[in-house]
Amino acid sequence: MKAEYTYTGQLVLASASPRRAALLHEHGYDFTVEAATIDEPTSIPGIDSPDLFAMELSRLKAHDVAQHHESAIILAADTLACQGTKIFGKPTDRDDARRILKSIMGTTHHVITGMTLLNTATMSEIVACDTTSVTMRELSDEEMETYLDSDAWEGKAGAYGIQDHGDKFVTEIQGSYSNVVGLPLELLAEMLSNHVAS
Repeated sequence: MKAEYTYTGQLVLASASPRRAALLHEHGYDFTVEAATIDEPTSIPGIDSPDLFAMELSRLKAHDVAQHHESAIILAADTLACQGTKIFGKPTDRDDARRILKSIMGTTHHVITGMTLLNTATMSEIVACDTTSVTMRELSDEEMETYLDSDAWEGKAGAYGIQDHGDKFVTEIQGSYSNVVGLPLELLAEMLSNHVAS
């Protein structure tokens, strides 16, 4: 399926995520990649909700990359998993991945992706987010350790990638599948149709 949008200028993906790049390629987007280099904070003063946190991180990434482009449309995203206001980011190591997985297994959690589109020619921006509910089954100790041995949890919000064996643990998804992968394509198409990308 080709992307249904029109825009002028260069689209720049402000992310080193191969999953986001693959989604864009698969859906016909023409873009270049320049990963943001900010140190991602674990908290932001005055922001206490996961959706606002994800959106603000995407803004910070977009503005970081925008410094290098006079006329481009910067696409930045930040994906996190949460239960209520408790945020599960990317695990720091195997033990942290185990802790996160034990917290979300057998429950329903939410995956939130904040996205920013920034037009560097005008410095106008759109910031939005998408939320998907994901229900996961309980894992046996053996399943848990086998999964952790695979290292598929590395660099994944919530310690799993639904496209990398994580679908074996998921019993129900309500919302955008691509959002769980890391880039809600439906929301992106809607954002690109706005005047900021024309």
